[in-house]
Amino acid sequence: MRVFQVEDAWSMNNLRIGARPDPKPGTGQVRIRMKASALNYRDILVPIRGYGSRMKHLPLIMLGDGLGVVDSSGESVTRLKPGDRVCPLFFQSWVSGAPNQQRLSLSLGCDLDGTMAEFMVLPEAGVALAPAHLDDIEAASLPAAAVTAWRALVTEGRSKPGDKVLVQGTGGVSLFALQFAKMLGATVIIISSSDEKLARAREMGADETINYNAVPEWGKRAREIAGGEGVDHVVEVGGQGTMAQSLRAVRPGGTISVIGVLSGATLNVPLGQIVTRHVRLQGITVGSGDDFAQMAEAIARHKVHPAISRVFAFEELHPALDFLASGKHFGKICIKH
Repeated sequence: MRVFQVEDAWSMNNLRIGARPDPKPGTGQVRIRMKASALNYRDILVPIRGYGSRMKHLPLIMLGDGLGVVDSSGESVTRLKPGDRVCPLFFQSWVSGAPNQQRLSLSLGCDLDGTMAEFMVLPEAGVALAPAHLDDIEAASLPAAAVTAWRALVTEGRSKPGDKVLVQGTGGVSLFALQFAKMLGATVIIISSSDEKLARAREMGADETINYNAVPEWGKRAREIAGGEGVDHVVEVGGQGTMAQSLRAVRPGGTISVIGVLSGATLNVPLGQIVTRHVRLQGITVGSGDDFAQMAEAIARHKVHPAISRVFAFEELHPALDFLASGKHFGKICIKH
């Protein structure tokens, strides 16, 4: 089978198409013929071993998001059958329960081979049924970004009707957060440096938008929009460059879900604001299989469709990664197998 993998040594130059034997499912496993994959920011870092010592083996098949069709199964498989459309779970080690070291240890496309292969063999518990109304490309975008947004707002954030949510940017996680917050009955404020992207976010349901280049003190502006006290929840994807303004935006007792570090990984903020205003900083790294199942049910019930920015061919992984790095995307970047 064809694969797209990092070979020989950790570098972008060693990311290339290769071949591996077709895998066969064992007891409790299913074989999936992959139809589509999707990119996340982490995939820019993987070829250069950006996650350090946890990345233990080469060659490594790329990407953690995907959608495929079950084409065969081993003994003792009871939940799935050939023809089922499924998404591999991002964390193969986190089916249910609270996060711990073991459950966060085995992610596709980093610790384990990922979705850029013609076939994958995974444990039955390591895949989940895709929402039936989504096409292959749309469903492939769910396992990382959508589950991350769901975990932040629902599992951990317990967002409810009437809440005010601030979302940073218009990438995959951010637009899923917009869609889920609106599904839950929240008011959503989106920030971006692009007026064009902000206009598109409004078309998707954003209630208020802020161009952070035009309004550098966007945290103050968001607090004003929220009625003076601040927003209930901030979906924080920037990190170092945005945290100070997020703290200005959030209300006393509110939550900041820390998801990304796109503007820097070092935290340098006045801790007194966190302590005296009882602000909750919640780290989020995707979620569990249970999170995926609950999210998929909600997506199906509300007929949510992911925002897809651009679709590349299997052979075009390098241009797809370049497009992701450019920041020009609006929503998810996907690969058609």
